[in-house]
This record gives sequence, C-alpha cells and structure tokens, in this order.
Amino acid sequence: MTVRVLLADDQPLIRTGLRVLIDATADLRVVGEAADGDEAVALAAEAAADVVLLDIRMPGTDGIEATRRIRAAADPPRVLMLTTFDEDAHVYGALRAGASGFLVKDMALDDILAAIRVVAAGDALLAPGVTRRLVAEFAARPEAASAKRELAPVTDREREVLTLVARGLTNAEIAAELYITVATAKAHVARLLTKLDARDRVQLVILAYESGLAGG
Repeated sequence: MTVRVLLADDQPLIRTGLRVLIDATADLRVVGEAADGDEAVALAAEAAADVVLLDIRMPGTDGIEATRRIRAAADPPRVLMLTTFDEDAHVYGALRAGASGFLVKDMALDDILAAIRVVAAGDALLAPGVTRRLVAEFAARPEAASAKRELAPVTDREREVLTLVARGLTNAEIAAELYITVATAKAHVARLLTKLDARDRVQLVILAYESGLAGG
C-alpha cells in the first residue's frame, strides 16, 4: 500500500526537499503541498492524505489549530508536526490537539521516512529522547498541571505500565522492566487505551503527566 502524504510548510525549500525524499521511495507519495495552515486543512480532505507533515509555525492558522481542525474531520489523516528542537514551545499543545508525534527538521532522512510509516500504520511516534523530553517539559507547565486527570479505573499494575509508557519505553522494554511477557505488556497498554479513551501512546503520555503520575 502506498502512503499518501501532504506537505504543509511555509518554506518552499523545505517542501521541495521533503517531496524529493518522499517521492524517491516506493511506498510513499506526496499528494499535495500547502504553504499555510488554512490551505493544509482544505487539502487534507481534498487530497485524501494518510499523513500530513505539518509545520508547527506558519502564517495565519498555525500548526496547532490546523491540527485540531484536521483531526476533527471524519476519518482524518494522521498528523506529524515539523519543528526545530529546543526552539519551539508549542510541541505539547500540538500533541494535545491531535498530532501523533513530531519530526525535527534536521533529523536523518531515513528517520523521517520511518516516522511517516510508523504514523501511517496507526502508531504514535514516541521514541525515547527528543519527544519524551519535550512532552515532559511542556506537560510540567502550570497550564497543563492545572487540569489533573483521574485514573480511577486503572489498576496498580496498569499504573506501573502507564508510568513506563510516559518514559517512552516500548512494549518489549516495559516487559523487561516488569518481568512480564511482551504480549502481557501489549495487553496492558491496550487496556489503558480503552479505559482512558486514548487514541494512541502519545495521548497516554499526556494523560500520565496531567494525572500527576509522571513528570513534575
């Protein structure tokens, strides 16, 4: 299956570079380009994109609001934010708006392609490192901490698993940490997604911080 990708960035050079990279692969194809948030929202539906690579900073409608509007549509595409590490203070807001992760503009080309495939497959881009540090930093801010989430339906073991998810651990790493099988770890994560009405692992991380279970 070919993954249909929409590029949204106000810098033509960035869009051109990404288009060349993506179109050079057999399983990915660029189906449209947008220079601002409003155009991205319109094209996301028209182009029937699977994944939108969306710059977090654009003129007019910014990436966060564009993400919120794109994800509010019926059967929406997944959104990967484009940002610059240590510069953008809006990553946490973008994840809360519905983004499935983000890409740093200067990351390795193979990592960009891998990220698109991961998100297109329905998972979230939550590798240990950059994403975890940024989510932790912004989730610890007062505006995030003010809205504490209740974890009443979650068992003690599921709380342990949720804490490890918030640290960016994979199912295999969670299994090793808790001395359980990978299948059991995966089942715990699946139950957390259902109980907390979370769409993916990124949202589980956000809920963990907002409940006070992690960070702070």
